[in-house]
Amino acid sequence: MDSKTLFAKTPPVKLFFIAAMPGAVSMLASALYGLLDGLFVGQFVGSTAFAALNLAMPFVIINFSLADLIGVGSAVPISIALGRKDDQEANNIFTCACLLIVGTGAAIGAVLYLAAPALIAMMGAEGDFAAQAVQYLRVYCIASPVTTMVFAADNFLRICGYIRGSMALNIFMSAFSAGLEFLFLGVFRWGIWAAALATCGSMFVCALLALIPFFRGRAQLRFCRPRFRAAMLRQIVACGAPNFLNNLAGRITSILMNALLVRLGGENAVSIYGILMYVDGFIQPLLYGMCDSLQPAVGFNWGAGKYSRVRAIEKCCFTASAMVSALSIGVILLLPAQITRIFVASPSPEVLAASVGALQLFALTYITRWFSFATQSYMLAVEKPLPASLISVATALVFPVVLIAALWPLGLTGIWLNFAGTALLAAVLSLVILVKMRPQLSRPDVPAPDVPAPDIPAPEPQEP
Repeated sequence: MDSKTLFAKTPPVKLFFIAAMPGAVSMLASALYGLLDGLFVGQFVGSTAFAALNLAMPFVIINFSLADLIGVGSAVPISIALGRKDDQEANNIFTCACLLIVGTGAAIGAVLYLAAPALIAMMGAEGDFAAQAVQYLRVYCIASPVTTMVFAADNFLRICGYIRGSMALNIFMSAFSAGLEFLFLGVFRWGIWAAALATCGSMFVCALLALIPFFRGRAQLRFCRPRFRAAMLRQIVACGAPNFLNNLAGRITSILMNALLVRLGGENAVSIYGILMYVDGFIQPLLYGMCDSLQPAVGFNWGAGKYSRVRAIEKCCFTASAMVSALSIGVILLLPAQITRIFVASPSPEVLAASVGALQLFALTYITRWFSFATQSYMLAVEKPLPASLISVATALVFPVVLIAALWPLGLTGIWLNFAGTALLAAVLSLVILVKMRPQLSRPDVPAPDVPAPDIPAPEPQEP
């Protein structure tokens, strides 16, 4: 189906299943690979490597953060421009965004490569623990100029209506990464650096595949002669800022958490925190996949002035997010020991008990986390970056840091409770924002342009 027809005319519930479900499946595939990544490293390379992976991961995500800013930040104005039928502007934003992603990927990758030993040492890691973390991070840095493109290309494919193609590409990337990682770690018995090499190799291949429709000129978006403008760059940065700040602030919080955990409980505490992050890395992509996949449709209808349709689409997004979260709570509470054993081979009774307790507290997060997540996505899709950024930074940095101080007397229990407390505060903030924004979000639809009526001769006046 043509993307304009899909976004403008398909009933909202049907649109949700056409657009959001493939997005959720794509993210589910990525989440499953994330679980396998931790499983392979923990089982084949060892517990020290698993802890090193989790220590380096915040910096890996920072490496992708600027590319994500540009990819997401350009997707919103592109969708709105298409809704306004300004294809020329959409193509220019698309072309400039691709060039910016490659350039920033190379620059950030180079900086992190050189700074990797100092950054890992700053976390308090030493010896083999630190060396493995540096190895893992540096592989991602080398591949950064190309691999960063894969995230933005996924957004561009969905904007052009290649929803199933985007899903197929994400599933292939996850399966290919898992196959390479099993080969490198399970068969060749290479070190932790090979886990990063497997992921980067798969991302490189999929980034090239994703760009084929655009190079061949078959997609709705087309490459053109780039025209960089200050206003366009500000628009990209403003729309991408919520995701960028969420990534950056979240990684700062993770770095702080890891530094505290190294001192409070050593490698075991870092490993338990890693288990929680892998569980969150399985659930959050499902929420993100549903909400983010609907953003092109929301932005298109917002640009076209069909505000009632925007509200109907977002209602589906909020409802589905709540259902996924409720299911996640049940699974975590029922299977905490089994989840622990996925990542830690033969855990000691002390580690198992500590991990089970941490997971039970962590499950409380999803009672309210879905609400702030869906609200942030809503604000971003309708080009309201300031409230989206406020939710993002508060959730990823401000609330966690405040709660670290407030819950410090509880020790590690306070760290595990931090997630649920943050989610509750973020939900309250999101509700306040929605109430404040209600006049703008509940506006009536813009009427379609009047069609000129056919010329009908006026009746001649009657003589008295």
